[in-house]
Amino acid sequence: MNEGISLEELQLAARNHGMPLEALRYAITPVGLHYLLIHYDVPVVEPESWRLSVRGERELVLDLDELRARPAVELAVTMECAGNGRAKLEPRPVSQPWLLEAVGTARWRGTPLRPLLEEAGMGDAVEVLFTGLDRGVEGGEEQAFQRALPLEDALRDEVLLAYEMNGAPLPPQHGFPLRLVVPGWYGMTNVKWLERIELLDEPFAGFQNVMGYRLRQTEDEEGDPLSRMQPRSLLIPPGIPEFMTRDRTASAGQVLLQGRAWSGIAPVDAVEVSADGGVTWAPAELEPEGEPWAWRGWSFRWTAEPGEHVLCSRARDEAGNEQPAEPPWNLGGYANNAVQTVRVTVTG
Repeated sequence: MNEGISLEELQLAARNHGMPLEALRYAITPVGLHYLLIHYDVPVVEPESWRLSVRGERELVLDLDELRARPAVELAVTMECAGNGRAKLEPRPVSQPWLLEAVGTARWRGTPLRPLLEEAGMGDAVEVLFTGLDRGVEGGEEQAFQRALPLEDALRDEVLLAYEMNGAPLPPQHGFPLRLVVPGWYGMTNVKWLERIELLDEPFAGFQNVMGYRLRQTEDEEGDPLSRMQPRSLLIPPGIPEFMTRDRTASAGQVLLQGRAWSGIAPVDAVEVSADGGVTWAPAELEPEGEPWAWRGWSFRWTAEPGEHVLCSRARDEAGNEQPAEPPWNLGGYANNAVQTVRVTVTG
């Protein structure tokens, strides 16, 4: 059995928050409802003195006005924490105790990364390292939060240096004044409070790439690095909740079930819904395809009969990846995209 949540985990849960599942109603998640994970502290940044350094064969140094004067792109992007669903694993990995709410979709505005890398000169680079201003201790090592991307992924057209979220400057907790946005990848890739970008001629050996965010069964394994989001569908819980359990109560009759689905690997191809805990499935109706990096809405008309029911939804993408019924366990509790279940009591 899982042990109780520790005080240390409660501290993490108080600092970080998920998106209430009823907020799936919004195609673009309001800033205050978007999920949030802060590894260390929110740094204090003075925009007048802040500069971004881009180091390749030469160094570029840009202030915020110079970045905003460059060609701009705006993208709606679904972002999910790699640990989403961690608290549902057994045995439960000890870390930020996410259930299913560590996700959100925002409209990010910024300038494409690729032209800056080209201007800095890429030489024989194989990776691009991104360093944030937030510092802390993890794995017994004092460090800034740093993540590296393979060069071919960093050069993709959709990768942005974002300075706006939902039409306003980035709020402090989401990386003011500048953050990286890598559509399709799990949230840890999207480094906040950017201060430095470096082109590397060998793979980055820092903690967050080599020790953190890897799929492995034991500490001794090298493991496989996390990258793109696995397919997932989430259901807007119908009816009304019981305060403690969040179990739902709904009235008998026609109930419109709705939700959203996404995959960072390939576009969502289908969503299915079950009202009997995954024994039988029926196809949901997908909304028309929208922006390529944002989740896709779906709906299903359920004839709810009095009694106890377990609702489920599962997504499949165009590459054939489908949510599993049972979560694959790993040491960090990452990429758990097992099918969601929602208990509903239908009253006559």
